[in-house]
Amino acid sequence: MAHEIDPAFLALPMRSLADAALQRARDLGVQHADFRLERIRSQDLALRDGTLQGSHDGEDVGFGVRVLHEGTWGFAASVEISTEEAVRVVDRAVELASISRPLNTESVEIADEPAHPDVSWVSAYDVDPFSVPDTEKVELLSAYSRRVLEQAGVEHVQAHLQQILEGKFYADTAGTVSTQQRVRVAPVVEAIAVDQESGRFETMRTLATAAGRGWEYVTGDDGVVSWDAALDELGPLLAEKLAAPPIEAGRYDVVIDPSNLWLTIHESIGHATELDRALGYEANYAGTSFATLDKLGKLRYGTPLMHVTGDRTARHGLATIGYDDEGVQTQQWDIIRDGILVGYQLDRTMARAKSDVLGTSRSNGCAFADSPGHVPLQRMANVSLQPATGGPSTDELITRVDDGLYIVGDKSWSIDMQRYNFQFTGQRVYRIRGGELAGQVRDVAYQATTTDFWGSMEAVGNPQTYALNGAFNCGKGQPGQVAPVSHGCPSAMFRDITILNTAQEGGE
Repeated sequence: MAHEIDPAFLALPMRSLADAALQRARDLGVQHADFRLERIRSQDLALRDGTLQGSHDGEDVGFGVRVLHEGTWGFAASVEISTEEAVRVVDRAVELASISRPLNTESVEIADEPAHPDVSWVSAYDVDPFSVPDTEKVELLSAYSRRVLEQAGVEHVQAHLQQILEGKFYADTAGTVSTQQRVRVAPVVEAIAVDQESGRFETMRTLATAAGRGWEYVTGDDGVVSWDAALDELGPLLAEKLAAPPIEAGRYDVVIDPSNLWLTIHESIGHATELDRALGYEANYAGTSFATLDKLGKLRYGTPLMHVTGDRTARHGLATIGYDDEGVQTQQWDIIRDGILVGYQLDRTMARAKSDVLGTSRSNGCAFADSPGHVPLQRMANVSLQPATGGPSTDELITRVDDGLYIVGDKSWSIDMQRYNFQFTGQRVYRIRGGELAGQVRDVAYQATTTDFWGSMEAVGNPQTYALNGAFNCGKGQPGQVAPVSHGCPSAMFRDITILNTAQEGGE
């Protein structure tokens, strides 16, 4: 369903502010300037045992101006919506660039980009969640909670819903003008059970992750999530998990469901192939990367089955947008092809600075700021492992494993600052014996280095096993920013993976 951009956002004097700001920037002789006005509405609802525990509604309205002056960036922002303030903000941005210039060791240049005059884009959703009465949202989440709480063995139920409506207007001195709107939601229902004898507790949550969708995703009306089935299985699955035997640590073949594998992709591929991180620009906070620029075209990331793309155009992706925060039209490109590192995620500065090595002087549209008061950073695209045409189903992958594990749903994770050594757990883990599932086991984590893990991938599922999952809260930068991002992948099979018993590792 096609939507119009929110009239309340369009009513803001965005064009007059942009015209005033960009003209002032030209008068001051900057090399480049961009203006970005945003209105971000957010709502969080939290319920415990079907009762509303907390509700937060927020709105962030303001604008930011970034200038490239004498080879140095300057940025300033304001929440005062007036043309006079827009001019003052430009003056402050230019002043900051001048102050910073003596500290700048490299003169900044940005990659060329065609102008995109007066374009608009709206994300794919049916029902704006902010058009739904709060009482209806609470009633639905309460009904979901009661449905789970009535199941045998469930002690408590927590339900949480996050919703974002993001309006963004961008204009720059090259002539690009874009107006865009995105909607995203993140519903979660989690059940908790306690073993009264031992005091040990376990949790189990629904597998639906955050998505670039509307209210229809929360109700199930779009057919993506069968909420009745997802809720009705929580109690039995949780009881089985609580009674499950602990895993015996060792080496196992594993089949990993997309509901778990997406997070491993995020941490071991998504972050590792951000070029600013690979070049050391994030070392002080978010870390670096083992996938350094000298390895481009040489590093064997995984088996030849491995085809990973960066994509800011994927339908319902959380990182999907029409034009990024530098006016670049978004696109899809290869990051890993036939198991070899062939590309990075780029903004205009990184693309220009390393064009001789990259073989391109164009950004692939990876600039994003999480609010009007923050400067755009190079941020992650929807980084996805592609399925195999004619490949196996998940059931077929399981039949290929004689002694192993099937891992479903994401839970905890840990990875080093170079995105190389990691371990991940799951919502539920099943023993595989003789090609068949043989009940849940608990206290399971899989551990590997990035290249060993992806180098052990023996089979990739078919397109029917492919799913898009994601999160709202990918962190980066100083001051810190969060970005929404999705990762698609099929089910996949990995051979001879180190499996840890987390209770033993924790000294229990």
